[in-house]
Amino acid sequence: MVEKKRRSFKYFLGHRSPTEILICGFALLILCGACLLMLPISSRSGEGTAFINALFTATSSVCVTGLVVVDTGTYWSVFGQTVMCVLVEIGGLGFMSFATMFFVLAGKRITIKDRILIQSSVNMDSLSGIVKFVKYIFFSSIIIQTVGALLLALVFVPDFGLATGIGYSVFHSVTSFCNAGFDLMGDFKSFTGYADNYLLNIVICSLIVLGGLGFAVTSDLIYVRKFKKMSMHSKVVLVSTGFLLVFGFIFFFIFEFNNPKTMGDLSLHGKFLASLFQSVTPRTAGSNTIDIAGLTEPSIFLTILLMFIGASPGSTGGGVKTTTVAVLLMTVGSVLKGKKDVVAFKRTILGPVIRRSLSVLVIAVGLVFFMIFVLLCTEPGAPFDAVVFEVMSAFGTVGLTMGLTPHLSVAGKIAISLTMFIGRLGPLTIAYAISRSEKRSRENVGNIKLPEGNIMIG
Repeated sequence: MVEKKRRSFKYFLGHRSPTEILICGFALLILCGACLLMLPISSRSGEGTAFINALFTATSSVCVTGLVVVDTGTYWSVFGQTVMCVLVEIGGLGFMSFATMFFVLAGKRITIKDRILIQSSVNMDSLSGIVKFVKYIFFSSIIIQTVGALLLALVFVPDFGLATGIGYSVFHSVTSFCNAGFDLMGDFKSFTGYADNYLLNIVICSLIVLGGLGFAVTSDLIYVRKFKKMSMHSKVVLVSTGFLLVFGFIFFFIFEFNNPKTMGDLSLHGKFLASLFQSVTPRTAGSNTIDIAGLTEPSIFLTILLMFIGASPGSTGGGVKTTTVAVLLMTVGSVLKGKKDVVAFKRTILGPVIRRSLSVLVIAVGLVFFMIFVLLCTEPGAPFDAVVFEVMSAFGTVGLTMGLTPHLSVAGKIAISLTMFIGRLGPLTIAYAISRSEKRSRENVGNIKLPEGNIMIG
């Protein structure tokens, strides 16, 4: 019987694409996490948690989002918080990265099928060096998060004691690096009590940015170092990320400087740190040092835009990704200048890359619009801006909220859970599936080219 089950499992894996296996793996991980969070030991009260709330929390954890229907610091026990932390780590780095490391340590040979599955998980273009790259992901993440936890301990241990302070340090280092917006501060306050703390702000921001750059980029930063010698991908990611961070910082500093609901009462250095943090956190992290519901309308709009763009490919973050937006903007610039090719850093961007970027953007916009409509139907009394903010936060796997999440109906929780799940896997798997389809199309069509047709645009 056991052998028969093994054969059935191998048959299932053998007849499923890497994308399908990836989706099933994430779904199974969420379900297992929900079952653990339903246990009485997971809550402080010792009572079982409703399935929908456990499922929502598990989805938010695995999809490294941070939206919560119950407060993380006061509702969940140490066991429940540990389960969430583990789910965030696996969801952020990818369950295939953990499976690969387990196989490597166990001495198991990594087959071509395994390598293709890992490739889709970490969003790489080539199978060459894939196992070595997964080792880099695993060990570099451990080092970065350990350093982050040690630095955060300098803040939390004096405030909460040795045991609790270390626990807080580890939890927030993991969730920050994995770009998840969970915190243990209690009463949905996040880091609002540390708005003017230099160390906490710099450490959390650094962890978020390092996690959001993508492991291929951090590898270039460590081993290549010189910008001119880096890959074109790393150059585009670093430039676009730097621009968004600087632009966001200046924008929030100007529009929130005198806002009494956010930065108005902070000192000058507090406003500086809060502007920096608010510029970084919408990049799919979700923590906050100021009241999100108190932001001015221009700041809310910019936050929504930053959440939609998100982090970079191959990172722990979500969104449509910085490179997608950068490629499309460069394409528009080339069209306006009358240039035939799209060029960046003395390299031509290939047509398939442009088509994939456009496809990801269009599908993402369609999904967001649809989910906004669904949430408007399930939450009839919710303000429109709060609904848009909520959906964009879920799709970008950010975790910021204007206060709507704890008040969602059961249907609303299901809708947001699906949005988080699709937002985490959608752009990555869609881009990979399109790439595979283009490859098959080239193999099947060969040198045949159909007659050209013209369509009027604009």
